[in-house]
Amino acid sequence: MQVHRARSLLAVTFAIFVTFPRAGAAAADDKKRAEREALKASLMQVLQREPLNASRVGVHMMSLDDGTVVFSQNADELLNPASNVKLVTSAAALVTLGPEYRFETEFLVEPESDGLKAKTLYVRGKGDPSINTERLYGMVADLFHTGLREVQDIVVDEAWFDPERTPPGYDQEDSDRAYMAPTGALSLNWNAVGVYLRPGDTVGAKGVVELEPPSDYFAVDNQLTTGNHRARRFSVASDAAGAQQKIVVRGQVAQGGGYMSVYKKIDNPPMYFGQTLKQMLNARGVKVKGKVKPGVTPQKAKLVYVAHSETFDVILKRLNKVSSNFIAEMLLKTMGAEARGVPGSFAKGIDVVEDFLSREVGIPRGTYVMKNGSGLNDANRFSAAQMDRILRYMYQRFPLAPEYLSSLGIAGKDGTLRYRFDGTEAVGRLRAKTGTLENVSALSGYVQAAGGEKFIFSMMVNDYPGRSGPVVRGLDALGAAVASVGSTLGPGRAVAELASEEKSSSPLAEVTSRVKTYLALGSQRDPRNIGFLRTAWRSERDPAVRAVLAESLYQSNPQDYLGVRTLLDSYSAGSEVYGRLRTVARELSMEVPGLGSMVELAASGNAEALSRIVELSGASLGDAGSESEMVEGLGAVARTAPEELVQALRSASAKDREVATSLLARGLVQAGEAEHPFWKALKKSLGSTDTKAAEFARSLEGSLSRKVAEEKAPKPQQLVPTQVVAPAAVVPMGPAAERTAETRPGG
Repeated sequence: MQVHRARSLLAVTFAIFVTFPRAGAAAADDKKRAEREALKASLMQVLQREPLNASRVGVHMMSLDDGTVVFSQNADELLNPASNVKLVTSAAALVTLGPEYRFETEFLVEPESDGLKAKTLYVRGKGDPSINTERLYGMVADLFHTGLREVQDIVVDEAWFDPERTPPGYDQEDSDRAYMAPTGALSLNWNAVGVYLRPGDTVGAKGVVELEPPSDYFAVDNQLTTGNHRARRFSVASDAAGAQQKIVVRGQVAQGGGYMSVYKKIDNPPMYFGQTLKQMLNARGVKVKGKVKPGVTPQKAKLVYVAHSETFDVILKRLNKVSSNFIAEMLLKTMGAEARGVPGSFAKGIDVVEDFLSREVGIPRGTYVMKNGSGLNDANRFSAAQMDRILRYMYQRFPLAPEYLSSLGIAGKDGTLRYRFDGTEAVGRLRAKTGTLENVSALSGYVQAAGGEKFIFSMMVNDYPGRSGPVVRGLDALGAAVASVGSTLGPGRAVAELASEEKSSSPLAEVTSRVKTYLALGSQRDPRNIGFLRTAWRSERDPAVRAVLAESLYQSNPQDYLGVRTLLDSYSAGSEVYGRLRTVARELSMEVPGLGSMVELAASGNAEALSRIVELSGASLGDAGSESEMVEGLGAVARTAPEELVQALRSASAKDREVATSLLARGLVQAGEAEHPFWKALKKSLGSTDTKAAEFARSLEGSLSRKVAEEKAPKPQQLVPTQVVAPAAVVPMGPAAERTAETRPGG
């Protein structure tokens, strides 16, 4: 009897132990299913909102913990991934070269050199993308310590790469911006130059232009002058001039202001490197008596010194965190040289990448399109599912996974994600690569959700209507929703925050007060205010105040690309921003907030700012004060960025173009210059090989000439009826009265 009871008790106990884990597992499964359903619902809500619902969108999300696809929409559609292509390039380079790979730059002399004097110093480059001014000076110091004191000629040897400077896709854009820099086996400072500007001592004095690094490679045409405190409208152009690079600076900088810097690409990397090396050698005490010239190092040349770069894993961070097009294209050629033989070429590099994708990742050739390594312009096509497949492969390849993941920007912390995802669960949890082109935005990477589960995701948006700001906010909401899985509030919080950004505008009196406060902070031009301003911008719901905060961020550090991006995304020509800011300007008796900064960006040649200026011109129609401000702004832009303004007018709507052309005509008449730079730019466009561009220039020239003639024509005098004017004491000037351009001071 006792035995029977004992057996029964044992059976019951066993059943309990077996049942409880099953019950616990079932409860956990139910919780996971509920979280997944909540996530899917939140993601769909974001995708169904404007402007994502009017765009081509591909999304693919997968759990790294269990391998299941969490969400998928149009995941197999080939889209332009923009800079997300760098994820492909960096993965292939990390596998091909290894994290410990170092680039070499060799310095050699003729065999008979005694080490003190050399007839020729040969510099043989091997594609190091990380040489900057500081490192080059270190190389010069090391050469000095080898005993070298005199050199006749310097020969720069680029045989490691073929002569093709830029890959497919770069031909779609004619620009001197630093992100368009060419490749070169011998390169310096990402093949860009820093142009530093500062005012003279008095208004009207010539401005100061300095280059970093200084080098005989550059020829500077300084047309910069010093203006009043509002003057900061200048342009810097960089063009090839034989063996030199011509830098042309036009415009004005404000008296009493600090220095400003602009970075421009150079066109002849070996001569840039060689001429800068020559100047540094002379400064260090190694006399260079002859010339810098291209050439090939003889086989019998004697090696004097080898400069090594940092390990590749460090360079990889610079590639992905700041999205360097230059490093990406240099890596393509380096992979080609190392894996397919010298000289390295873009075609060889692409072949190495395609072999990696086919053999190791399992993405067959022909199922995607890859023409360059950076993702620049309209040259590449990948699907969101393919991007996720690459991310998963790199995560599972443990010896390389830490280096790959650490190269990506961290949400809210660094890189191109530094100012994104503020106040969400994604901060510090999400690592990803951004991608931005005209009408293209992408985000792909890794995230560990609040509940601990790890995910990979790829989101690409093409052909969206309007500005990029709402698209970026939509992508951030998708990423924040995934990061919120397992948190108390869940993924729905990200959707709620996205919706809250569309709240109605604040009362005018409140807006005016906040605008005045934030403008005062921006006028300090103090980078220490950026943290506060960024937080305020993130939490601000009124679109007009957000635009002013964005301008204050930009003014606090005009060199910060992310600040520029914030201003362009926040400032629109609609009634909610420009329209309300015009009302605020009348209340405060000042220029429309933000307009000066937008003109400043447009005057420097920023294409998006130029488009916005034309839109603002259309919106100013009928407001005499605003029209006058736009006349002044368009006049400044036409002087410093005339060719870019022609292109912006061509791309504008017919209505905006008509108004902008009329205002521009007034500006040209006020300038009173027969040889104004804008007329020269139009003449150049008339000779364009692009027949449509030439046809537009011809039409614009005719329309503008007619409007200029109308502006110059004497205006018929009109009889003004006599009016009885009330005494000044009874003129309503209280808060309720409308302040016009005529009644406000300086109007």
